[in-house]
Formats: sequence, C-alpha cells, structure tokens
Amino acid sequence: MATIIDGKELAQKMQSEIATEVENLKEKGLQPGLVVLLVGEDSASQVYVRNKERAAEKIGIFSRVERLPETISEADLLTKIAAYNQDPLFHGILVQLPLPKHIDEEKVLLAIDPRKDVDGFHPMNLGKLLAGEAEMIPCTPYGIMKMFAAYDIDLEGKTAVVIGRSNIVGKPMSILLLEKNATVTITHSRTKDLPAVARTADILVVAIGRGEFVTEEFIKPGAVVIDVGMNRNDTGKLVGDVDFKAVEPLVDFITPVPGGVGPMTITMLMQQTVEAAKRSQG
Repeated sequence: MATIIDGKELAQKMQSEIATEVENLKEKGLQPGLVVLLVGEDSASQVYVRNKERAAEKIGIFSRVERLPETISEADLLTKIAAYNQDPLFHGILVQLPLPKHIDEEKVLLAIDPRKDVDGFHPMNLGKLLAGEAEMIPCTPYGIMKMFAAYDIDLEGKTAVVIGRSNIVGKPMSILLLEKNATVTITHSRTKDLPAVARTADILVVAIGRGEFVTEEFIKPGAVVIDVGMNRNDTGKLVGDVDFKAVEPLVDFITPVPGGVGPMTITMLMQQTVEAAKRSQG
C-alpha cells in the first residue's frame, strides 16, 4: 500500500513555521510584502490568486492583489511593474500567468526585479539555479524537494524521470534532482516509447498537463510518483496527470490531486517572499 504524500498537512506545518518567522521580523520593524498582478478574468487564475491571498493573510505577510482589465496595454503593465520594483513595501512581485495574447510574457517576466521575483522565473534566477547558486527557485519544484525531504525519500543515485520540459516545472525540477545526485532523464510529448522510459524511474515527476495520462504501464513497482497535474475530467472532477487509482497500488509513495503538490507551491511562494524581505535589509 502506497504512502500518500500529504502536501496539505506539510504545507500547514511549514506555513505555521513561516508565520512565526514573520512575527519575529515584524518585531524588528520588517513586514514581508507581496503584490500579485492579475490581468483579466481567467477562472483558474482567480482561484490560484485567492489561495495565495489567503495564505499570505494567515502567515502575516502584507499582500495586495491588483486586478487589472484584460485590455490593459503591455506598456501600462510594464509601468506598474517598474513602480513595484521601486516600492520598499513589497519584497515579492508576482504576475499571474497566463497573460492575454497581446502581452509578451517574456518581456513581463524580464521586467520584474530579480530580487523580487518570488516565482523564480526571471532568466537571472534560472541561471543562478543552473549554476548551483540559487536564490529564487520556481515554487513547484522547490515544494516537491521539500516533500522528498519531509518523507525521507533519498534521491542519491536514484533514476529520476521528469515528464514535461517547461521552465516552470520540468527543467528546474531536473536541475534540483541532479543537485541531490539523482540520475535524471527529461521526457516530453515527442519522447519515443514514453512508457518504457518512465518504467526505468525510481522517482517519476509528471507535469505534462494531460488528465490521467500516466497509467500503470508507465510505472516501475516501488517507485515514488509526484503528480503536478491539475485538470478537470469529463465530469468536472479535479484530477492529476496520473491515473491515481491504477497507479497507487504499484508504488511506494504518491501525491494526491488535490492536496499534494498545489499547497506546497503556495507555501514556497510565501517562504521566498520572506527570504526576499530578509535579503532586502542587506
């Protein structure tokens, strides 16, 4: 019977530790601040932003959500970011993705001061991660590493397979696994015989964005499976990229959806806001 990695419980424990740290910082006259810029009415983005708002409030981080119209020009959005780069009240700036088609995502990410880039997506922060000098790490892979540590999952010498090659999850995940001395293969939609490659994995991280895509034929018995997916199935139920029912009996550890990776992503965002605030004091 697999051990279910409870991201919700771990996130709550970590968030209460972060809240204590924030309390101590406030006593010294420093309150970490986070601003989230939400452009348009994307319903999934609205949910994510609400969750971030709640977590910040609970932890004691000063937070602001700026809801901007879908029609905002790229220039106006860049002007807003420039203003927050200069604003000492905010140590973290997060632009909720995806952005409307007329706005260049890369230009927007580049505009954020790397020291306030709590999402860890700025090329400078990705470069530092690659060089082994990470300051800001993409929050989802960072949260997954915390899960491995909390459940005493040893990565050294293990074969790790990552399904998905995005800058948000797949690529940074592979670098973090390498740092822990795992042997890493990155796979994607063009990989030949993907199930056979996945079956070599002691550690399988799935972030392909296709509901219940990974079935038992992808699984090496006794593996650790981390499911990053968030999809709605035909009945509107929230499911991961892994067919949980089919895979769970075969593995040693698995994350559920919901209640797995998601809460940890938000927790690491809060953690990095606090770290940025401490660094801002020089």
